[in-house]
Amino acid sequence: MTKDAPDIASMTFEDALKALEEIVRKLEGGEAALDESIALYERGERLRQHCQARLDAAQARIEKIVQGADGQARGTAPFDAAS
Repeated sequence: MTKDAPDIASMTFEDALKALEEIVRKLEGGEAALDESIALYERGERLRQHCQARLDAAQARIEKIVQGADGQARGTAPFDAAS
């Protein structure tokens, strides 16, 4: 693992996912020594947490359909807004 790896907090979801997939490939392929494997695993866990946080943030921005009394859609509201 290189010391010049990008800061996870500044990574996009797509970049973090790609980095996580690369770590999984290395670990599954047995390409790394024990100490490197441990460091890769730890970075992989931080990448997973970052990806999950980005997904959670995206979920919170999804709009839901608001139904009127007649059951017909009448607009949208933020996902986390009260009904």
